[in-house]
Amino acid sequence: MRWDRLFDDLESQLDRDRRDEERALALESERLRVGRLGLRERIAAMGGPESGAVRLELVDDTSLQLRPTAFGRDWIGGVPTGGAPGAQCVVPVPAIAGVVAGRRQVEASLAPPPTPPAALVERIGMAFALRDLGRRRAVVEVRTLSGRLHGTIDRVAADHLDLALHEPGVPRREREVRGYRLVPFARIVVVTAMPPA
Repeated sequence: MRWDRLFDDLESQLDRDRRDEERALALESERLRVGRLGLRERIAAMGGPESGAVRLELVDDTSLQLRPTAFGRDWIGGVPTGGAPGAQCVVPVPAIAGVVAGRRQVEASLAPPPTPPAALVERIGMAFALRDLGRRRAVVEVRTLSGRLHGTIDRVAADHLDLALHEPGVPRREREVRGYRLVPFARIVVVTAMPPA
């Protein structure tokens, strides 16, 4: 009888120790997973269809309410809320000073993604997104650390873009261009493509 109780006690202690060890391993595994998350991945999870817009605090001491729709290696694209209807934004990840989030958005950003992101998306840099705006001859507002520029992207190089400066809402015509500016990517805060007039 005594031996039965002793074996039962030993068995329950072993079960408890095994559960504690499994719990500790699960916690450590979760810490490692969260430790590998990047800001871009967390914003992607926050801005899902149920969550809506994400408020980004930017390095120029402004903020932007954005409904993210595209994610590249070093940029986030989306629709600014409260802006001109049809406008699209490209925000370099280094231009994000912080993200203002509610509890549900923070929890959503920490959840494991249902499917891993496609490898191609991970490789698409900001230059690719800006080249697309240049190909479409979109009228853009380029917000930099020094101010706002309006015009059309003429070309995109490895680390900067060429912007033909003209009035907002006016299509690029040589007679409308009042100058050209080469803008380093490192100075860009937000590029907003304005809808056609």
